[in-house]
Amino acid sequence: MNSTNAVQISEEPSHRRGGGRVGRRAMRSAPVASFPALVRNIPVYEIVPDEAVELIHQESLAILEEVGCEFRDDEAIALWRKAGADVTDTRVRLDRHLLMDLVSKIPSEFTLNARNPQRSVKVGGKNSIFVPMYGAPYVRDLDNNRRYGTLEDLQNFHKLAYMAPALHSSSSIICEPMEIAVPKRHLHIIHSALKHSDKPFMGIVTSKDRAEDTMEMAGIVFGADYVRDNPVLVSITNCNSPLVWDATMLDAMKVYARHNQPLILAPFALCGASTSASAVGAVAQVNAEALAGLAFTQLIRPGSPQIYGQFMVTVDMKTGAPMGGTPEAAQMMYLMGALARKYRLPWRTSGFHVGSKLNDAQAGYEANMLMHAAILAGANYIWHSAGWLEAGLTCGYSKFATDCEQLVGWYKYAGGLSFDDFKDAMAAIREVGPQGHFLGTQHTLDHFEKAFFMPTLMDFNSFEQWSAEGAKDHDTRGREKARNMLKDYEEPKLDEGVAEGLRDFMARREQRLPDTVN
Repeated sequence: MNSTNAVQISEEPSHRRGGGRVGRRAMRSAPVASFPALVRNIPVYEIVPDEAVELIHQESLAILEEVGCEFRDDEAIALWRKAGADVTDTRVRLDRHLLMDLVSKIPSEFTLNARNPQRSVKVGGKNSIFVPMYGAPYVRDLDNNRRYGTLEDLQNFHKLAYMAPALHSSSSIICEPMEIAVPKRHLHIIHSALKHSDKPFMGIVTSKDRAEDTMEMAGIVFGADYVRDNPVLVSITNCNSPLVWDATMLDAMKVYARHNQPLILAPFALCGASTSASAVGAVAQVNAEALAGLAFTQLIRPGSPQIYGQFMVTVDMKTGAPMGGTPEAAQMMYLMGALARKYRLPWRTSGFHVGSKLNDAQAGYEANMLMHAAILAGANYIWHSAGWLEAGLTCGYSKFATDCEQLVGWYKYAGGLSFDDFKDAMAAIREVGPQGHFLGTQHTLDHFEKAFFMPTLMDFNSFEQWSAEGAKDHDTRGREKARNMLKDYEEPKLDEGVAEGLRDFMARREQRLPDTVN
């Protein structure tokens, strides 16, 4: 996990094109460190026996057979009716055999392609990728002020995501650029993700037209033919718990699935409010909702890659406010992981999604509870892994920087223990003997740089030295780290023809789009 993992940007393979040009070459002179997908070499943790997982599975199937799920879209209803489902108005009741036959068509693993091919990653199996947060209207800025997000903030977060070696995606709406009119905002979000980073990114799902614009912009960069079949982005579609897939989500689902672009089929569950006040009961419901969405994607394009997903937080039963980092949220992750393995599906959960307003001790406790569960439950797509504060309302610069450093530690943890140097370590003990020290041994000189996780934001100095250096707390150090990263940023240049194609498309679309939402 050091600079030897940096990748040198190289020429793209000839099957891609952008703006009609083949073999686009990145213009950066220095490599940026980038880790491949984390391959987990530790066992998954099974919180319940197989019989309990099977019980939840059977109850989820029964929910879809007996209660059904709403699909509030005429085309979706027509497709379900054609497939043989029991349809009454917008209520779809799914025979378990039909449901599971459709779900079985989803591949267990796929490649998510980046515009720099060396940053492409595998999703599924023992692979985990980390993705920044999404959707914050506010930021906690470099001066520790909470304010609305701007396009400059969004661009900064895309730059930080590009520079963070353990992040595998630039996400998209890390924060909302609130000064840009909503009907035009998506163009600037996707442009920033494509311009300021060469990692995979995420799509827009708030309307059919915005999803189509996303695919047009991806086609300019990767080539229209390429993005009809090859995954280059992931998009999130949320079921409205309980048991409703609405027209907006289904419209986006149809656009992306037809292009073979993976979707996260993730119920957004506030457990105790939009589900029963039961962890296992909530999982049974959310599993049913996710399976219904996954099955629908296979009516659109059989064999298209998809991601089994969930977002489940408990609510404060005194106030109704969502809570982050609770033990029940962690327990529900373990159950969802077990179900994903049963279905042999790639699955998404969230990592550092906390309720704390600041990058403080509460944020650390909450984040560790959730990321530990995500890793041990075997999650493949770990979203909200950088920046998240205040139940997702705020993205913090300090939190983003400190989360990114902690992800390097999770690489060390989940990558497992190596015995490669064990023989040499035993030889060093014999060399030093009693009452000596190991600082000057050849083994230490050979291994000190990578033997242990060495964070730079955590302070391990004496009280006196810490005081002399300004007595800075972790939040302050995180802001300084983010500021320094932005100073060091160098853009991974797009081919000028591609860049011009994006600008031209945005200009044409902005002329046609209104400035206000009807």
